[in-house]
Amino acid sequence: MTAAEVKDDSEESLVNREKVEQAVRMILEAIGENPDREGLHDTPARVARMYEEIFSGLHRDPSEVLSARFHVDHDEVVLVKDIPFYSSCEHHLLPFFGEAHVAYLPRHGVVTGLSKLARLVDIVAKRPQIQERMTNIIADTLENDLDAVGVMVVIEAEHLCMTMRGIKKPGSKTVTMASRGAYEDSARQQEILRMLNLS
Repeated sequence: MTAAEVKDDSEESLVNREKVEQAVRMILEAIGENPDREGLHDTPARVARMYEEIFSGLHRDPSEVLSARFHVDHDEVVLVKDIPFYSSCEHHLLPFFGEAHVAYLPRHGVVTGLSKLARLVDIVAKRPQIQERMTNIIADTLENDLDAVGVMVVIEAEHLCMTMRGIKKPGSKTVTMASRGAYEDSARQQEILRMLNLS
């Protein structure tokens, strides 16, 4: 799939609104609610529009944002940290949210714009998934598309499926890490973790 074939947030969505609305009505009825009462009458349509937004990355190729590359005299680490994101757990369809930290070592001075790293996180976040997969997709995309010497991605997130239900531990965070290339070396990993104050 080329970048030209990939739809962005402003283009027609692939979410089937009619099916979502029908499903939401059925769920409301199944829990004993009246989907036609005043407060819920427009809820199915609202949920369908929300799904178009929060799942807008599902049918997009995250590589598209890395097409802009530059040659600079820089072969040291590039780190963008504290990138906020919201995603959805595929097990309960509840949100998880937090911050992503993305680092890479350029090869031969080939870099991408700093905002592209934040955009990459945003696209990958907007789909139902588990945090581990999100971490790996970001790392693999950077490694493959930038041909980086090394890549390291750390994600810290709070999962509502752990805080508002089940074990009910508000404030608990899950940390996942994906390392590629040079950052599979523990000494280099520690360098990044120190920069993130996680070491």
